[in-house]
Amino acid sequence: MPDAEVLYSDVKFKKSTGKANGTASPSEETTYAEVKIAKSPQPSLPGGDSRHTCDTNHCDTGSQAASHGRPGVTSERVAVVVLSVLLVIAAAALGYTTYQNMKTTECLVRQKAEYEALKKNCTDRKCEVKPCIPQPTCPASGSCWKCKDGWERHGEKCYSFSTTKSTWNKSRDECSGGRGDLVKIDSTEEQTFLDMRLRDKMTEAEDKFWIGLTDSEREGTWLWADGSPLNPSLVFWSNDEPDNWDGDNSDGEDCVRMGERGGAVEHKSWFDKSCEIPHKYICEKPAETGEIKCT
Repeated sequence: MPDAEVLYSDVKFKKSTGKANGTASPSEETTYAEVKIAKSPQPSLPGGDSRHTCDTNHCDTGSQAASHGRPGVTSERVAVVVLSVLLVIAAAALGYTTYQNMKTTECLVRQKAEYEALKKNCTDRKCEVKPCIPQPTCPASGSCWKCKDGWERHGEKCYSFSTTKSTWNKSRDECSGGRGDLVKIDSTEEQTFLDMRLRDKMTEAEDKFWIGLTDSEREGTWLWADGSPLNPSLVFWSNDEPDNWDGDNSDGEDCVRMGERGGAVEHKSWFDKSCEIPHKYICEKPAETGEIKCT
């Protein structure tokens, strides 16, 4: 775009004339003509954006920013940057959580597979006579203790828990038919085992089981069914027992039953009772030994 025409006017000055004696005459009037300069208009920037022009003393902020060669920072740009950082952090956290979940799932799957393998191995190794499981007391020759069907093994003994009721003497006869006798308790460990088993088998408080202990031959002298005396340091009478109550029989209570459905303190669950009252019973006999033959 061509520049506008610039016009200049003449400028004339008149000087004063000095005299020899040092006095000066009044100076003549000096005239200044106006100078007019017509400047060309500022060109438009591309896109129609026109910067503010600067006069002699002031420039606008747009011109200052342009003179430094960088645009101004806006709040919108700051918000975009902050949002981008937050998105990166959220993505990293999600990735870490997903990784941890995958590791946990992998661990659970592996543990389940190991458990199923062990379970299958135990199931596949079935013995000819159940249960044929080696115990710490088994000889090193590869034999094991075993019980016939209907009997439950514990240590070196087999136990049978009846589901029918009989008097004490008839209960002994039933046990003899299976080549056993009413149970004789020889240790705290055996008492604990039987007491815990009866908690699952009893249906009510009076649903107790006969054991092989009686003082029918002589009152107060307690003997086991095999004739051996009761060890006074190995007794498990419940509170206030034996009391020889004669409410059921005038002869009193000469036989012993056991069991507490809700559990007994220190497994003290023996009660004397009339021998003629029908009760369930526990039979006992030694476990048999045999060779381990697993398939």
